[in-house]
Amino acid sequence: MKAQVLTIEGKKDREIDLPLVFEEEYRPDLIKKAVIAIQSCRRQPHGTHPYAGIETSAVGWGSGRGASHLPRLKNGSRGARVPQAVGGREAHPPKVEKILERFINRKEKRKALNSAIAATTSDSVVRSRGHRFEGALPFVIEDRFEELTKTKDVVEVLKATGLYADVERSHSSRKIRPGKGKLRGRKYKQRKSLLIVTSRAPLTAAKNLAGVDIVTVGQINTELLAPGTHAGRLTIWTEGAIKGLEAR
Repeated sequence: MKAQVLTIEGKKDREIDLPLVFEEEYRPDLIKKAVIAIQSCRRQPHGTHPYAGIETSAVGWGSGRGASHLPRLKNGSRGARVPQAVGGREAHPPKVEKILERFINRKEKRKALNSAIAATTSDSVVRSRGHRFEGALPFVIEDRFEELTKTKDVVEVLKATGLYADVERSHSSRKIRPGKGKLRGRKYKQRKSLLIVTSRAPLTAAKNLAGVDIVTVGQINTELLAPGTHAGRLTIWTEGAIKGLEAR
């Protein structure tokens, strides 16, 4: 498979051969499994206090009193400790020792990543995610793109290559989250736009653009390439990043 290298002015420069990873079979099932495994590692264990609801003087009265064997407070007859009593223990509370992480085999994980990389070259898969762009996939830009230090210069490159419309789509999608989530540090939700993959260091000049993620070729994972388990994210590769994929 070949790809056209674009200059930062948006002009076609030359063609290069893409690594074999871009010809990997598309496996949405493995991609979903790998993304869920990554997300599960961020879940925070939580549980009740081990002695919640049972720190009480309640004991049962035993037989012969004409009452059930319910644990009752010593200074009265009110039930305690059992789940059906007010202030009693919870029947099946959450426990911190519960295993929350999802396991995925090493070969499955690698195949899922390769499949997600290959999905970035499929026009139908990328457009099905709602991305807006002009031109042919994949987008490979010369290494001068990594040397940009100002956001306005990055915006000019994205406009020249026909990719800035996707950033605008993400910017206009910013909305207030319904429900209690907006009280817990996640008031707004916003759609993802570009993923910029470089060779040496992340392109920090693009970090403030709406929905844009910046990583090096050594930092890419299945979740970045398939947010929400849906593959086909609109991705910009620098020429150095393509060479880095060959060395994987």
